[in-house]
Amino acid sequence: MKNTFLSVFSLLVVLVVGNVNAQNEEHPWAITVGANAINYYSAGNQGSFTNHNNETPIFNEFFNAKDQWNMVPSISHLTIGRYIGSGVVIDVSGSYSSINQFNNLGDGEDNIIFLEDDLTDESYVSADLGLNFHINTLYDGAKWIDPYLRGQGGANWLSDEFSFSAGGGLGINFWIAEQWGIKVQSVYKVNFADDQLLISNSVNNLTNEGETNHFQNVIGVIHTLGAKDSDKDGVKDEDDECPETPGLKEFNGCPDTDGDGIQDSEDSCPEIPGTAEFNGCKDTDGDGVADPNDACVNTPGLKELNGCPDADSDGITDAEDGCPNESGPATNNGCPYPDKDGDGVLDKDDQCADTPGTVANNGCPEITEEEIATLNNYAKTILFNSGKSSFKDDTIPVLEAMNAIFKKYPRAKFSIEGHTDSVGSAKNNQLLSERRANAVRDWLIANGIAADRLTAVGFGESKPMVLTPTRAGRAQNRRVEVKLIK
Repeated sequence: MKNTFLSVFSLLVVLVVGNVNAQNEEHPWAITVGANAINYYSAGNQGSFTNHNNETPIFNEFFNAKDQWNMVPSISHLTIGRYIGSGVVIDVSGSYSSINQFNNLGDGEDNIIFLEDDLTDESYVSADLGLNFHINTLYDGAKWIDPYLRGQGGANWLSDEFSFSAGGGLGINFWIAEQWGIKVQSVYKVNFADDQLLISNSVNNLTNEGETNHFQNVIGVIHTLGAKDSDKDGVKDEDDECPETPGLKEFNGCPDTDGDGIQDSEDSCPEIPGTAEFNGCKDTDGDGVADPNDACVNTPGLKELNGCPDADSDGITDAEDGCPNESGPATNNGCPYPDKDGDGVLDKDDQCADTPGTVANNGCPEITEEEIATLNNYAKTILFNSGKSSFKDDTIPVLEAMNAIFKKYPRAKFSIEGHTDSVGSAKNNQLLSERRANAVRDWLIANGIAADRLTAVGFGESKPMVLTPTRAGRAQNRRVEVKLIK
């Protein structure tokens, strides 16, 4: 009989554990250990079990534990339950008791009175599969008191007699700590037995029959187990800051994918091991710039250049510097501007890049008084055909010498002035001086001098050098002069 009980009970445990999925509650498993009591008399059994008033008792003796409850003085009940959601718990339970109280059955003339000492104890074993609905899931009241409705079905063994049973009842869990409580439960069980209970009286050799429906009352200590761990990382959900992602206990259940000691939620590089200094990222080249912010990951560089090097310290990264080893401005691609003529004025600012000059004159040479005097010495020897603005042949070398001086000072500007003697009308002399000044200007322009550097003006006979009206004096008054325009 005991082997049969253990087999059935084990089968029920396997059915419950094997077919219930993990739920959303933090403590889905519970185990109850306690005592159970069997009450036949108060169950309203039909037959010859009557009271002294010849009435069938139902609930009037339900709480008469001393006379009507059959139990053993030890732990006699075990329940293992699983919460399956929506206030429903499924469980398996096993109980053991000793039936020894059928006394006070009657004192009428037609009734047999059995005394407790006359009865032979009968063993009682049960195994049940139950379903509870916890009422407190329907309201938001106090959770420490936890009433429920129960339905169950299973098997009973009264001595060696086996029968199936089904029943229903009520229960209350009183939670006294986070995972500990007291269970009180009563279930009315209907037995589906072919034979009625037969009890022998050893004194007068009489028997008494009765139906075997009964109450089974349970009181025990309940403890919840298996706090929910959705991500199976060993940290229960109530303490897990990342309940849906497997993590580490030291990070309250949050992951550290790269194993660098920094949890992923605080790690800027969660899949690459790094250091706390760089928020979990690496600094491959050791330049103090984390790899995600380093434009030159494998080459040490400067923070202000996003981790890239600048060998010549000109503020331009070597990769973008046309002259990485020679400092230069960004406007010239990192290269220095040349000074071809070596006058201290860079070519970009030198208006005479091929000719040494002065800073004050934008890199161009400044003409001296000596050079002006030389120009005028040449100009005095310019000879025109009489009364005309055309040059005599031996004047061309003079003009070429003057042209060479003009080219030495490419930024200097000059005024070409023409003068005549007093022979002839003043009007004709004025026009002739203008034509001769322009003739010199035109020849210089034709031979490479910029037009905007030269102006021509005629003064006729108005500015003679010599007032003596001699032939030598008139020759000196017929002249060309060169003036520097400042």
